[in-house]
Amino acid sequence: MTVDTATETFEEHRPVLTGVAYRMLGRVADAEDVVQEAWLRWSAASREDVREPRAFLVRITTRLAIDRLRHLRSRRESYPGTWLPEPVVTDFGPAVPDTAERAVLADSVSLAVLVVLESLSPLERAVFVLREAFGFPYAEIATALDRSEEAVRQLAGRARRHVEGRKPRYDVDPAERRDLTERFLAAASGGGIEQLLALLAPDVRLVSDSGGKAKAPRRIIESADKVGRFLFAVAGELGPDGEIRIVELNGGPAAVYFIRGRVDTVFQIEVSQGVIQCAYIIRNPDKLSGLSAV
Repeated sequence: MTVDTATETFEEHRPVLTGVAYRMLGRVADAEDVVQEAWLRWSAASREDVREPRAFLVRITTRLAIDRLRHLRSRRESYPGTWLPEPVVTDFGPAVPDTAERAVLADSVSLAVLVVLESLSPLERAVFVLREAFGFPYAEIATALDRSEEAVRQLAGRARRHVEGRKPRYDVDPAERRDLTERFLAAASGGGIEQLLALLAPDVRLVSDSGGKAKAPRRIIESADKVGRFLFAVAGELGPDGEIRIVELNGGPAAVYFIRGRVDTVFQIEVSQGVIQCAYIIRNPDKLSGLSAV
């Protein structure tokens, strides 16, 4: 296999490798580092013996991601406030024409699911991502993780039960989420507090991530009255230099607030039964720099 062929092969599989790494790590920079390391190992490998490049590359990427995740765990335990995944633009494009497959991929990259995945062990997370998000056969996952197929099936079952038990039940209809996002923004910016409160579930939750580098609540805020009044006050502080755009992030619509071309805040909601059940605010500048080109 020539250098040009090796590069073409790697680039062909890069989207899958990046998708696996991001779902494992929750940060774009970490995922890109892992994929870059996978490329270095691929370029240095004796590729003549590789019969299935995709399986080989996924195996390298997954193992590197597991090692990186174990290293990151201690750092996240000391994270100031609540840790949320880095938001990422999701555009599955023509490569994923099937509606059902798009729904699975969108759900697997949602903030709600990625937060739950943080509570899995690195091995459980790897099995869940490979099996549930990308549909890899158990035998292929077993080879990637150097485990028996039976052990992988047990890990998959345990991870699935854990995720299903902790994952909130939200509606995933993007049109409904976008409609509620736009109505919420209209109520917060030009309506009254009562109009805004009508869009919130009684037990709505607000989860913020600033990394200690921007103004945002470090604790989760609960109840419609507290969340509504906080967001109404925040909306009233938005300056004239700002601009809000609706962008698809992590499989769903999100409001992205720009100040002079720089992303300042990402706001995304989860919906159920026609009202907002959870709202996420991400203000950590380290997690927003990659969105400036949106």
